[in-house]
Parts: sequence; C-alpha cells; structure tokens
Amino acid sequence: MVKISIVTVTFNSVATLKDTIESVLAQSYENYEYLVIDGASKDGTVDIIKSYEPLFGGKMKWISEKDQGIYDAMNKGIRMASGDVVGILNSDDFFRDRSVISRIAEVFDKKSDIGCTIADLCFVDSGDTSKVVRYYSSAGWRPELFKWGVEPPHPTFYCRKAIYEKLGYYKLDYKIGADYELMTRFLLVAAVPYEYIPMNMLCMRIGGASTKNLYNILIINNKEAVRACRENGVKTNLPMILCKYVYKIKGYLHKFR
Repeated sequence: MVKISIVTVTFNSVATLKDTIESVLAQSYENYEYLVIDGASKDGTVDIIKSYEPLFGGKMKWISEKDQGIYDAMNKGIRMASGDVVGILNSDDFFRDRSVISRIAEVFDKKSDIGCTIADLCFVDSGDTSKVVRYYSSAGWRPELFKWGVEPPHPTFYCRKAIYEKLGYYKLDYKIGADYELMTRFLLVAAVPYEYIPMNMLCMRIGGASTKNLYNILIINNKEAVRACRENGVKTNLPMILCKYVYKIKGYLHKFR
C-alpha cells in the first residue's frame, strides 16, 4: 500500500487553516502522513496546528521557522516526507470529500510506471466557499500545452518522491511561477508518465499568491511562464503564453453546467 505525504505550507493562515486540516483529517485512506511547514507565523496559526496534532494519532508532523518563501517551504516539506508520493495542499484550500487520497493512492498502487497524477479543482469565493467561481479541469490537457501557457492545476499534482530526488525541487528565484517551471521540467522535458484522475479534487479560494491581484495575474505570472519554458529549452513567447486565457474561459463557463 503506497504511502502518501500531504504537505501544507502556512504563514499567518489562521483564517483558513482549520478547513484545510479538517479536510485531511476526514480522509478515509489510512496510509498517509501530514506535514505542516509554517514560516514563523505570528497570528495564531501555530496554536491551530498544535490543537489538531493529537487528532492525527502520530501522522502529523510540523515545523515553524523562517524560510525564503513559499517554494522554500514546499521544498522543506518534500524533503521531510517519508511517503512514496508527495502532494501540496495549500493552507487556503481543502479536499472536496474524504475519498481524494484513496483515489490518488489507488493509481500509484496499481500502476508502478506512473510517476505523477493530475486532476480537477474548483476556485471558490473566499467569503462563501459554496460559491464556485471557476472550474479548472485537466481533462484533455497534454504537456505540449505548457508552451501555450496552460498547466494542470498544481494543487492536484501528486508525484513520487523519487522523481523529485532525481529531477530536483522548486526553484527559489521565481516569485509565483516555480510550480509552472517544475511541472514543465517534469511533465514536458523529462516526460514523466502521468495519469489524469477524473475528479474534482479540491476547492481553492480565490486570492492566493498567483490570483490576488492583476499585477500578479497579468505581469509576473506570464513573464515567469515564458522564462520557465525557455530555461527548459521549450520554444515559446509572450503572445503564445497569453493564449491560455482562451482556455481559461471554458473554466468560467463550466460552473453554469
């Protein structure tokens, strides 16, 4: 039975962290560990982590210390992981139901050649998480779409730890695009075998690092996507990357189905 490591990176996440932790605690799959990597929060986040730790029966580990940002914290979590497979659950996201980790583990258990999995998620209103703003589907996605700015949703990306050890970790000189760079490196350049799981894996609140303002969305995100491709020998340009907005329109329309 494959062991899954779930990594949550936190920094002053007191407003949303309980939902995240409780969605992990509710999982039906038993062979997992939960790693919380906190960046020395000052708002009560650590108190929340401490209060939930006993409920995990030894499956939860955490640290709280200064870091070099979100990607440094993710790297710490991956390196700490003792599981066969590692995934990132952001501190303002939460699993849709209790079967998520079970379905991920099933793929890795049955298919030893699969290195990564991707799935779907939905963006929800930060004030009303029952309100779906956009559906982000990986159905029909293929690695060649990186050159057009289209990536699978990073929070649905679960990968064998051995692949991180072989291909490397998140690069710390990206502001918000290190996940794009890493997945380009893994899925397109290294051609790591992956499988799409047709499920709505989690809810992601609008307002994270890549969606909190127009500058991040329109400037940094796109510039770093171009850079990520070029650093990996993938030919693209800014006009090609901007084509992703046509793809994203489908996600906004999906919520009306």
